[in-house]
Parts: sequence; C-alpha cells; structure tokens
Amino acid sequence: MSEITIACVQMSPRLGEVGENLVRMTEFIEKIRGEHDVDLIVFPELCTTGYECGVRFTELAERIPGPTTNLMSQRASEFEVHLAFGMVIKEKVESIVYNAAILIGPDGEILGDYRALHPKGEERLAFRPGYRLPVFDTGIGRIGLMLGWDLAFPEVARSLALDGAELLVALANWEKPNQEEWKAYALARAMENASFLAAANRVGEEYTYAFFGESMILGPRGHVFAMMDEETEGYCVARINLDDVRRTREELQIMQCRQPQAYRSIVRRY
Repeated sequence: MSEITIACVQMSPRLGEVGENLVRMTEFIEKIRGEHDVDLIVFPELCTTGYECGVRFTELAERIPGPTTNLMSQRASEFEVHLAFGMVIKEKVESIVYNAAILIGPDGEILGDYRALHPKGEERLAFRPGYRLPVFDTGIGRIGLMLGWDLAFPEVARSLALDGAELLVALANWEKPNQEEWKAYALARAMENASFLAAANRVGEEYTYAFFGESMILGPRGHVFAMMDEETEGYCVARINLDDVRRTREELQIMQCRQPQAYRSIVRRY
C-alpha cells in the first residue's frame, strides 16, 4: 500500500486520569473514522496520563499487554485502523518505568513499542531511557517511532531511515515558548532523511508547563500536507504517497552519498 491517510490528534490529557483520557481517545477515534477513511491515527506522548505526574508514574505504569493496550487493541480492531499513542510502561521491576510509544495494527495486534531514548530534564528522574530504535513493518509501510526530545537528535531519525523507515511518527509534549524550535526540528528531520513525518503534539496546561500543539504532517521535501492551529484540541489529516520517499531519495541521493567513514565522532561520547 503506497497511498495512505494519516490523522494526527492534539488533545489535552487530564493529569493522572487514565480512564478519562482513554474515553477521550476513543471519542477521537470514532470521530475521525466517521469523517475520514484513515489508515493511521497518531496521538501525543503520554496521552493516557499527562506529563507532570512525577512519582505517580510508577503507580500509573502498566505492562504490555495490560488494561490500556487491551482496550486500545479493541478500538483498533473495531475501527480497523492503526493506532500510535504514548503511555508509561513497566516490566518486572515495578520501580523501573519507560516513556513509551505503542503501535497497534488494525486487527488489534500489538505491533510493538518504542521507549524514549532521550529523556529531558526532570524526565530523567522518572524514566529509564530506551536502548533500541525499532522499525515496524506494517500493512501501510515501514514506520519508525520517536518520542518528545528525540526529535532534537538527528541520529534518531537518520538511524530509523537507514533501517528502512518511510514514515517517521513523532509523539510529543513540546512546551511553550518553543514553537519555532518544534517546527524547525520537524522540518529538518523530514527533509534530511527524505521521509514523511507525522508529528502529534499535545495542548493544554499542567502545573508548570503549557503546551502549544501545532501537530503536522510533512513530506520528504518539507511540504506541509497538514498542520493544526496552535492550542486547540482537534486533529489534522492528510493523504500521502509513500512512493514519494523512494523517488525523492533516488533524486537527491541523500542516502547513497553519505560518507560514514568520516562520521566517527558522531558516535563518540561527549
């Protein structure tokens, strides 16, 4: 499938209210699928819990599979759509939690999870950083997930692109007053990898942060296919052709002309 339709949701999660947030997500899914024949719906980072939960993240973390992924699997199957959303997860050790993005297929199968590689600031007190950059083979193309501050690191998007990702999906809680930073990073990641980028950023306010939205869908040459207004709940939608990734990379030779033997310092610790 080369032509696909994507929706990026920007919502204002209720802090610590997982049940209420899941209801809101379901309402978005039902509304979007009622209005558009979409293949993928992207929700923001930590949309099931909100951002400033602090030590409560340990209480709110869930295993996979678990109650949240089970419910969202039902929704994906019911509405026959891929879903990408952010939540906090844990494994066997209760105190070790991860800021994660979950990808679910239209049959309700959990295709996998990605754990944020670059926790920022106080996030490091709550979350263990991830350690791998998976690319997911799906019925709608090869997808690479990013979370939050990952967008600021060109190595993340480039690694995903080199491993075959055609569509980069960024789930974020990008805060005010950094709107220009958000747009610049998103545009750069799409263009430098000749990839599509679907970026969902939340809105709303919490204790010390306010979030501005501006969710967007960008093409491999930086074309803006869709963009949401600042600070409003809602979604943007676009139909894209993933064959444009191959065509653009062949035209620009952006991957073929790399000189990795000269890039050793990129993987050297600062």
